[in-house]
Amino acid sequence: MAAFTGRDAELQRLLDAAGPAQAVAIHTVDGMPGVGKTALVTRAAHLLAERFPDGQQFVDLHAHTPGRLPADPFHVLDTVLTDLGVMPQHIPPTLQGRSRLWRDRLSDKKLLLILDDAAEYAQIAPLLPGSGPCLTLITSRRRLIALDGALPLALDILPPDQAGRLFTRLAQRTPTGAEADAVAEITRLCGYLPLALVMLAGRLAHHRTWTIAHLAADFELAQDRLGELAGGDRAVSAAFTMSYQDLPPDRQRLFRRLGLHPGMDTDAHATAALGAVPLSAARRELEALYTDHLIDEPAPGRYRLHDLLREFARTLAHDDPADEREEGTERLLDYYQDALEAADRHLARFTRPKAPLPTALPATTPVLSTPDTALAWLRTERANLLACLDHATVNEQWHRVVRLTAALAVFLRQDGPWQQAALFHQRAAGAARRSGDRLAEADALNDLGWVRQASGDYRAAAGLYERALALFHDLGNRQGEANALGDLGRVRYMTGDYPAAGGLYQRALPLFRNLGDLQGKANTLNGLGWVRQTTGGYRAAAWLHQRASVLFRDLGNRRGEAYALNGLGRVRCMTGDHRAAAELYRHSLGLFQDLGDRQGEANALNGLGRVRQATGDNQAAAELFRRALPLFHDLGDRQGETEVLTSRGALLAKTTGPQQALAVYQQALRLARQVRRPLNEARVLEGVARCQACISEREAALASLREAVGIYQRIGAVEAQQAAAYLDALETEGPGGTAAVQELTDT
Repeated sequence: MAAFTGRDAELQRLLDAAGPAQAVAIHTVDGMPGVGKTALVTRAAHLLAERFPDGQQFVDLHAHTPGRLPADPFHVLDTVLTDLGVMPQHIPPTLQGRSRLWRDRLSDKKLLLILDDAAEYAQIAPLLPGSGPCLTLITSRRRLIALDGALPLALDILPPDQAGRLFTRLAQRTPTGAEADAVAEITRLCGYLPLALVMLAGRLAHHRTWTIAHLAADFELAQDRLGELAGGDRAVSAAFTMSYQDLPPDRQRLFRRLGLHPGMDTDAHATAALGAVPLSAARRELEALYTDHLIDEPAPGRYRLHDLLREFARTLAHDDPADEREEGTERLLDYYQDALEAADRHLARFTRPKAPLPTALPATTPVLSTPDTALAWLRTERANLLACLDHATVNEQWHRVVRLTAALAVFLRQDGPWQQAALFHQRAAGAARRSGDRLAEADALNDLGWVRQASGDYRAAAGLYERALALFHDLGNRQGEANALGDLGRVRYMTGDYPAAGGLYQRALPLFRNLGDLQGKANTLNGLGWVRQTTGGYRAAAWLHQRASVLFRDLGNRRGEAYALNGLGRVRCMTGDHRAAAELYRHSLGLFQDLGDRQGEANALNGLGRVRQATGDNQAAAELFRRALPLFHDLGDRQGETEVLTSRGALLAKTTGPQQALAVYQQALRLARQVRRPLNEARVLEGVARCQACISEREAALASLREAVGIYQRIGAVEAQQAAAYLDALETEGPGGTAAVQELTDT
């Protein structure tokens, strides 16, 4: 069988069904149209021929043969009994009589019965042999759930490698070099569906002048891919049509609506909105479509159309009235927007200047009553939410673009990637500007500023925050103004301008107080805590972080509490209270992990690693740094990466030697200079200098250390005094160093 390739595990399962330990006499093979059910069973029958001395009986039940009605079991039994040698005059006149005679004649025969393309249980029940040595293999596009005692095998699309082998074998080509990529693209566009691959490979086999790359390019650009997948009396669209026509009208309508979904999968809630049906009805209809193999269930309660079936459904939907299509899509977008804003209210880290008012949600909206359920829903629906955002953008629904992006902001901050988030916020700012919504524009600029800041582009972040601040101020929106002041203060802190940072936080604080915004107040106190600790005001910093943590805890804001505890942990570590620091970091780490906040988790891991390093537990420190680094990297947080690499460099200097540490410090230095955060750059330069001094590169060490001291002194960092003392010792003692210099190097 030239059209049979792969399916080793599935084939072996059918072969084992006829083994000496056979326990189940009936096996069903079900799957979507064109997935290769008949090919698999026919191949198995060929290999099993010798095990069934009484022969094989292949019965085509024609459930989906164009131009034919499904076979009537009454007439099928007439044929198979005649094949067994029963004289026509001895065949009973009733279905029940024929079925009993059929079972009786097979009771002592070892025969392989294949019932191909079955419609439903009622069609095949009279044809099943009774107890005995027969083996029955049934293929169907429907999951035959009512067939008790049968062992089902649901056939999926081909894995990519098997799909590629099937295509090239039937196309009679041996791909080389770049042609392998073209084969991969063709099989992907065919959705790895065997029938589609057979159709396209057949075309290529009959056009010897065509190249695989030529076919791949044409097929990718084809306006009607289903139309390309036809040959003679076989066509993918015809196979789909037969299954579709079996559906009742309401189910046909819902199937067409699923083709309008901009995302890749759906659930009962979204389907109810899209189809304007009750939630219970949506669940029933999805289950029915799943039973008919017109949708798949990749995860519990999640349903997905195969790519070609989605195109088929979308094509069918084009024949529906335009207003019905638009209403269905708008209902779906409204559903996602409502649910997204409900989820966002659980995650919000600050009060928005233009927060959507809580409304009574439709009955189809899922219950998102806790931060955990909200975050789980967001992660499950992420691809669909972004697809809805793309749909709104393409269709120039600017108001929806703005609202969807604003509601996604906190989630995108938490899960990233930030480069993608930046594109969304930039697009939202432009959409707000086009629609003349200056308040929404300011909000979007502020969100974009946060992403630029988190990615280490502090200059761009400052400019965006200043633009947002000016807009909020002109509009008289004190909430937005307070938020922007706090965010701008954070940027000034990151760039080492601690007096400006403190001043901005001090300006924001009374605004938040007057607004009664305790969350904004807590954020501001925490930011002031970081300014104070970085400039050596540890007592004030501890009070500020502690006060912020209490406010966050009272508000039920576990994320804010965790960030405040991180700040307090840093203070305790800097002042030598390592036991308290470890406990604070462990507490914050647990909170971040419970919340699924990867950036916070990475910060807590890095902080706890520094505590372990300070107390001599170098192995634990190394493991903590190892866990933190990929979290920062995946988010696109170069600032976080720099800090972990700096921590790792210091650890390597103590454990494996300065040469290995120097390589890590130099990697951190490249990142620090990209990020342009002076405090980080100075800390890395100091680490580089200490390593260079240890390997007798005195002049290089002096240059690195002088640069570090200059930065420390310019920004007023607390590290300036110790670094200056080390520089003084290194300059005074000359080449080779002394015990005093070595002692300072080891500090």
